[in-house]
Amino acid sequence: MFLNMNHKSLDSWKISISLVRKIYKMTEKMPDTEKYGLTTQLRRAAVSIPSNIAEGAARDSDNEFIKFLYYALGSAAELETQLILTSELELLDVPNDIDEVLQRTKQIIIGMIRYLKSKRYKRK
Repeated sequence: MFLNMNHKSLDSWKISISLVRKIYKMTEKMPDTEKYGLTTQLRRAAVSIPSNIAEGAARDSDNEFIKFLYYALGSAAELETQLILTSELELLDVPNDIDEVLQRTKQIIIGMIRYLKSKRYKRK
């Protein structure tokens, strides 16, 4: 289903792109002291999510795609941790919609992984 698809047609890629936009907008308000700290880390982790989805979609096997989906999921967990730190350190309030989009992104990625793994086991 996903293999050899244009990554731009995948819901996981689309929603993670919207997450990147939200993270960039939010981090514009971060203190200047965090310019090379959490601001950079938040942006890097957010960008990594759709980037890994795109790279995985360009691979020639479901197993490769699954590997890159796990990388995207790892970046999502990293981003979630950094958002918690941003809030805990009182650097800025993290808008609820960012967490909602992040959780939705993770759900979709997990669903894709489950689907691709189930396809693999059905072939055996």
